[in-house]
Order: sequence, then C-alpha cells, then structure tokens
Amino acid sequence: MKAIRRFTVRPVLPESLRPLQDLARNLRWSWHHETRELFRAADPEGWRPADFDPVRLLDAMSAGRLAELARDEEFLARLADVSENLREYLDGPRWYQNRLAQGAELPAAIAYFSPEFGVTAALPQYSGGLGILAGDHLKAASDLGVPLIGVGLLYRHGYFRQTLSRDGWQQEHYPVLDPNELPLTLLRETDGTPARVVLALPGGRSLHACLWLARVGRVPLLLLDSDVEENAPGERDVTDRLYGGGSDHRLLQEMLLGIGGVRAVRTYCRLTATPDPEVFHTNEGHAGLLGLERIRELAGEGLDFDSALEVVRAGTVFTTHTPVPAGIDRFDRQLVARHFGEGGELPGVGVERILRLGRETYPGGEPDLFNMAVMGLRLAQRANGVSTLHGAVSREMFSGLWPGFDPAEVPITSVTNGVHAPTWVAPEVLRLGVRHFGADRTRDALAGGEVAGERRAGTPRRWDAVTAVPDREIWDLRRVLREQLVTEVRKRLYASWRRRGAGTAELGWIDDVLDPDVLTIGFARRVPSYKRLTLMLRDRDRLRELLLHPTRPIQIVVAGKAHPADDGGKRLVQELVRFADDPRVRHRIVFLPDYGMAMAQKLYPGCDVWLNNPLRPLEACGTSGMKAALNGCLNLSVRDGWWDEWFEPDFGWAIPTADGSAVDEDRRDELESNALYALIEDRVAPRFYDRGGEGLPERWIEMVRRTLVTLGPKVLAGRMVREYVERLYAPAARARRALVPEVARELADWKARVRAAWPKVSVDHVEAVTDTAAGGSAELGSTLALRVRIALGGLDPDDVEVQVVAGRVDSGDAIADAQVFPLKPAGGHDLEGRWLYEGPLALDRTGPYGYTVRVLPAHALLASGAEPGLVALPTEATGEGAGVLMR
Repeated sequence: MKAIRRFTVRPVLPESLRPLQDLARNLRWSWHHETRELFRAADPEGWRPADFDPVRLLDAMSAGRLAELARDEEFLARLADVSENLREYLDGPRWYQNRLAQGAELPAAIAYFSPEFGVTAALPQYSGGLGILAGDHLKAASDLGVPLIGVGLLYRHGYFRQTLSRDGWQQEHYPVLDPNELPLTLLRETDGTPARVVLALPGGRSLHACLWLARVGRVPLLLLDSDVEENAPGERDVTDRLYGGGSDHRLLQEMLLGIGGVRAVRTYCRLTATPDPEVFHTNEGHAGLLGLERIRELAGEGLDFDSALEVVRAGTVFTTHTPVPAGIDRFDRQLVARHFGEGGELPGVGVERILRLGRETYPGGEPDLFNMAVMGLRLAQRANGVSTLHGAVSREMFSGLWPGFDPAEVPITSVTNGVHAPTWVAPEVLRLGVRHFGADRTRDALAGGEVAGERRAGTPRRWDAVTAVPDREIWDLRRVLREQLVTEVRKRLYASWRRRGAGTAELGWIDDVLDPDVLTIGFARRVPSYKRLTLMLRDRDRLRELLLHPTRPIQIVVAGKAHPADDGGKRLVQELVRFADDPRVRHRIVFLPDYGMAMAQKLYPGCDVWLNNPLRPLEACGTSGMKAALNGCLNLSVRDGWWDEWFEPDFGWAIPTADGSAVDEDRRDELESNALYALIEDRVAPRFYDRGGEGLPERWIEMVRRTLVTLGPKVLAGRMVREYVERLYAPAARARRALVPEVARELADWKARVRAAWPKVSVDHVEAVTDTAAGGSAELGSTLALRVRIALGGLDPDDVEVQVVAGRVDSGDAIADAQVFPLKPAGGHDLEGRWLYEGPLALDRTGPYGYTVRVLPAHALLASGAEPGLVALPTEATGEGAGVLMR
C-alpha cells in the first residue's frame, strides 16, 4: 500500500549534542574539513551510507549511539571547538567588514539570483557549470563576509540522475526530493505560519510558493517552492525539475524566480531585520524579470515607469554566461503579453513597455520573440561576461543593441570566474599545506587574501611557499590521489555495470581497470556538441595506440550528462561508452555515469591532466580545469575561456585550433584531434614518464609546482568575488544611492529629451591643420589642430561630448586600437545653430593612421558614453573627416 502522506521523524538529540543540529543545518560543513571529520567520527559506519550528508546521518543515528556520544568527553570537546569555530566564522569581521572600517563605500546587501545553485551534493539543485559557479560565488562571499542573499528555486526532482542501458544509451531518472530531509528550514512568519509569495496568473489563477532557507555559511539562500496545497496541480508542478517543460512552464519558472524572488527577499528581510539589498545581481537572463518587479515596487511609491527604470538599472548587475544565441531563453511575445496583461502580473506596468525591454531590435533579430538576455542588459547598468575572451565575444554578440559603436566599446566588461578552493581542494592536498605552512597560512592562501593586497610587506607570498615542498612529497601526493581515483572508478564502474544488467561473474575485469602508476587524463562536463566529447575518438586506432603504449601508456576517465531532450548529445555519450566497453581498452578508458559534485571532488585531484577541447570561442569560461589545477593537475586545453588569458607553457599545454571560416567543421575536427594526439604522444606522456636519478619526473613536478604557484591565486572564487564587489557591486550601490526620486526623474527626463533631439544631432564639418601635412602624410610627433562644427538639434553643449577617435587603419579604413580624445567648445553657436569644437590630435604612431569625429550624450550619472546607445558620426559630405595617413 502507498502512504497518503509523508513526513520525517527526527531523533531527539541529548542536550549536550544539540550543537550538532546547528552544524548540520549550516552548509559550511560542505567545505570545512574539521566539521566533516566531526560527523565522520560521530558514526564512522554510517557516514558513507548517508552520502556524507550530516542531516541524513543524524536522522539515521540510533538512540544508543547518541547516548554514547553524549557521554564521550573527547567527542564533546571536539564538538565544542567546532561549534565555537562556526560561531566566530558567522559573527566575526572578515574582509568586507574590514573594507567598511577603512571607509570603503560598499552596499549594505546584495541579492544574487540564479536558476541553479551547486553548493553540495546533499542539495542537488544544479545541472552544471552555471550552478556550480553560483554555489562557489555564495561560499566565497561567505568567507569574505560579503552580505549576499542568494535566491533560487527548489526543484522537487532536482536535475536528473543518469544511468546507462546495456547498449550505452543515457537514461534519466528523477528521484523525488523531500525538503524536510534536506539541509533546509522553512521560513515562517512571526505567528508560525509558513511565509508565502503569490503571483497572479492569467484567468484569475494564482501561483503560490513557500520559502525554504539554506544557510551557506554567512549567506542565506532562499529557494522558492511551488509544491504547496494552495496551488492547483499545474501550478504545483512549476518547480518540479530544473530546465524542464515547454515555454509556458519555463516562463512560469522564470516569473517565480525573478518576480517571486524579489518578494521572497523582501519577506526575508522583513522577518529577520536584514538590510534590504541595494544591488541586485542576476546570474544569466533566467532571473531577469526581477527588474520588472522592482519597477512595480517603485511605481507604487510614486515614480513613473521611466524614472523607476533608471533607479532599477543603476542598482542591477547582469552576468551573461553564454557565447551563443541558442543558449538564451526566448519566449513568444504573445505568451509574455498574456502573463502580464489584463489580470496578470505587474499591475500598473504597461505590457508594451515590458515587451519593448525584451525585443530584438538589432539586425537579424526576431521582433516576435522576447529575449531574456536582451531584457537583462536593458535592465542593468553594469554587465559582464565570465572571462576576458567571453567578454569580447559578448560585446560582439550583443553589439546590435548599441548601433554605431564598435564592439570593443559595447558596455559589457568581464570578471573571470573562479572556484572555491576549500570545496575543491582534496583533503590530502590541504594536509600537505598545513604540514608545511601551518593551518592559518594555508587557509588564507585558499581564500586568496594576497590577491587583494593584504600581504604584509616583507612576507613571502603564500602560494610561493609551494616552491619549498620537496619533489618527493609532491610526487608521492600525486600518486596517493591517483590511487584513490582508481579505487573510486572501480567502485562506480562496478555499480554502473550492475545497473546495466551485468552479473557478478561478468565483472571480474573491473579489478584491473586503471593503474595508479599510469598517466591519467580526465574529461568531465555537460555534453552539448560544442564541448566535443568524442573528439578524442576521431582516430580510434591512434587513440588505442596511446592507451596501450608499451612504455608510455595513458588512461582516460570520462564523465558527463547530455540534456534529456538532446538526442545528439546522447548519441555522443553512447559512442564514447561503446568505445570504452571494448575489451581491448576498457582497462584504460572508462565512462562514469551520473557526473555530479561528489564524483567531481574525487575526479579532479586524481587526474594528472585535465582535457578540454571545445570549439573556440564557445566555452564562456570552463571552470573544471581550475578545480583540477588547485590539486596539481595540469591543463591540456584549447585556448578558450579562462585558459586563453592565463595559459603559460610552464604549467600546461594549449591545443592548436583551426580557426577561420575557410575550414569546414569536419576538417577542423580532424586538424584539432591530430594536434591533440601529437601533444599527448610527443610532449605530455614523455614528460610524465621521463624519470631522473631518484625515479622522479622532475620536469613534470616542476610544472605541478608552477601550476600551484602561478595559477593558484588567480583561479580562486575569493579573487572573483572581490572583483565583483570592487568593480561592479560598489559602483552600482553608489549609482543607486544617487538616484533619489527627484534625481531619477531628472535623469529620465534628460534621456527623453536627448532621444527626441538626437535625429537632428550631426557632425556638419571637420577640418584639420598641421604644418607638416603634405600629400596625405604627416610626420611622427606632429599635431593636428582639429576644428569641428556640430549641430546639436536644440541640445546644450553640456548634454554631449564631442570626441576624436583615432588609431591605425586597415585597408578598409577601419580604425584599430582606437584612442579617444575629447574636443572642447570654442565659443557659441553660429547663425545656423552649429557649435564650434576644437582640440589637438597628437600623431604618436607611425604607419597608416586615421581618425573620425563623433558626438555622444554626456551626463554625470551615465556609467559610460555608450550607455544610451546614441552616437552621431560624420557623413561623407562632412569635409576632411576621412582622416590623414602618416608614413
């Protein structure tokens, strides 16, 4: 029989053990080694069966064992120490508080919205890199004391669990998650009733959601859950699974995340007396509707739409993670209009104004679609990509929103992702650091304190201390980690084959899978086509030769999930699995199903080389190689994402790419796979197996050392979060504070006036004088005296900035490496209403050189001149605006 209702019966802890509940309910245990070891000691036999989850461990512990622990003085002393450490961590000043004490202007709070959060395997609310990044962002913010509030959805099925059929086809399973069995607490009103947020839906329906709270160290994470009794069956399923359902389902999820998320934040702040956020950070466009809810709030306080929009934009940060348009959520305009029209959400906010925010107005855009990333950019004054290369790709990708500007000037910056070292560094690596450098110094290095300039003068850099670790210790550590991976792989491979239908008698060969002394390469990630899971299979005979080399063999561990709706990705998984099933090579290459955080924490440390071979430049960042690097694993990667900006031959290898439109897809894959095979055969494997007098691969160990010393401080999430605080959050908070209602109205009125006048703004005449100009040439070091007449269309000179843009030119007269120089007004306007601007242009470069003149709107509250998307340029009839050549 099936139960009609499910609930959880929890043990009653003795008074002396009550602190265990607080430790288990704060997810800091997921990255705090001492807390995890305390729970392991509480029940060594039950720790693994509980999947290393303290909540499940406590729920399963017997009353007898709890009574034993309550009498164990040594355990109680450890419990007191760990509890006090958590209290100090939660209450003591950290980097952010120290910056405030030094007078820094920082936001009182920041709300961070993401559709997924990968904090720990015990809270499976993530699918891949976006969620893991969000989880690392929260954990690093906690370590730094940044007052962040995380906002997401609680998916009752999470993301799918992956198994394989006998013939290697991916199969998906969606286990039901009970929030009462997760490290979550239901947020309640002061009268004890569950807190709720409500959204209006078409047809008089409502969408209710309760709020679950996860404690991520110092950071609260609010997760909205629609599986509540007040909802009809369809609405109860809104938060059923991550990235599931059709367009209507996804829109409801994103309405709940964005609009409901803002209401959840307001509820949490009201109930806990937490300061309201001054900055809202949307991690990808899925949560972009939060800006519309904030406009609605401000409209209720008396601001018109345009003024409210300026306030919202000032305090919003938008991070894009996709380098391809196909990765962006786009909805039919009529679907959006139906949910925000009569009887729908956001009363008082015009539907047409909402639709205009997501409209693809650029060439090639589809006007009938509502683009969530486009809306995100229009609702945020500050936007960024997640690596330097991705920033450039994003500026190109979204340049149509800023017509008239070169992609380099599109106002999208970049903050390169980082990873949370305490989560991803293996305990064995941590212990090596503590043994050589002490616990405090090791902890500070992993937090990245030196990156923020906190290192005292005269003290050695924390990561440089790795140079003092003997070669033998590094090599022995690497073998221990590799041996642990071999054990883990065999265990998981055996379980996978059993689920595929194999009997015990068939699986004796698994005892010989992988070798702890063989060069081990790892490849694990989601399986969209651009990540090229099967590039390594391009020449199967050559791969077999590498795997079975008599003196320099390699072994490869592969993992990854294809999206449930992506049959092409599933075929790639099957192709890899079938190759790995071949009895000739199955001891040297394995595919592990159900890739997730728990597997990753074993996989990264145990590999010697981390392989990444995406189609460049389609990998926005790709943080798996960062996690591997923190454990002394070397990267072998296409120069894409973060590897493009930080690659050095001292600590890894770059796979050459066949870029260019002249190379078709098949030929490109052939060239790049051959380059990959050659690198492994000629450089990677020989360096690993080249042993010195003591039997150590000295050059390999030196590369491991350089990886830790040079890459270590760069790839940290602490560095990343500091950059967000200093470059994006703090300026956004200052901009938001400046926009009091009367200033917001003034700015909105000014923008409206400028837009109305802009069609009449023009560059009417440009002339340049130099004493040495002759025959289209000028001498290095000479100066052009520029005189420009500008029609302002009724605007004042204070409303604009007139600029010279100059630099080297190509054969098509396009300016590269441009420099920008302002011109100054030189008197009033003439009888035709044109204003004269003048200024010098120093010719400080040789070769073909050119310039142009442009007019931009100018206002003290603009984040950049490109922000309004308005520019006036010379026409062919303007005069001498074509420029000057210099030889």
